[in-house]
Amino acid sequence: MAEDKLDETASRSLVADFISEVIHSPVNLALVALIALLVYKIFRSKTQPDEPVQQYKELPKIRRDFTVEELRPYDGTGPDGRILLAVNGNVYDVTKGARFYGPGGTYAAFGGRDASRGLATFSVVPGKDDYDDLSDLTTDEMNSVKEWEEQFKERYEYVGKLLRPGEAPTNYSDEEEEGSQQENESKSKSE
Repeated sequence: MAEDKLDETASRSLVADFISEVIHSPVNLALVALIALLVYKIFRSKTQPDEPVQQYKELPKIRRDFTVEELRPYDGTGPDGRILLAVNGNVYDVTKGARFYGPGGTYAAFGGRDASRGLATFSVVPGKDDYDDLSDLTTDEMNSVKEWEEQFKERYEYVGKLLRPGEAPTNYSDEEEEGSQQENESKSKSE
């Protein structure tokens, strides 16, 4: 019994010493407060339901080339909310990334524009109002643009090309007809 009293007294002394250390040291007090805050946030996040995934409106696919002027209205403020942007001469439909590229988004300055220069220089400002040939970019900046382009190819729907001044647009309906004609020919040969 005497040993139990000694153990109890020793553990009380240990707890009292610990509390005394925490209270008298501002660094320890701050660490205890930080730990308490983190534990609170962990338990709070487990009790709250997950936020719903933001839905975006499914729009019909478009396939065409754009001039810089024709691209500008597709900044997410139009009636259908479609957002297009160009990277390295290719136009992508980034509507499903509206929280980034749409009005109020982090990269809203790129919506309806050629984002190549901004992506190359890590600058989120609207691109030039006329065609930008990117000829003054360094090798590293062009490599950065190409890396961004690869990411856009993986995530977003390719729409067409960004046309240079005087360049004629591609007639994509001819390509679709040729593709289906080739499919029909191969089907008839196999039958």
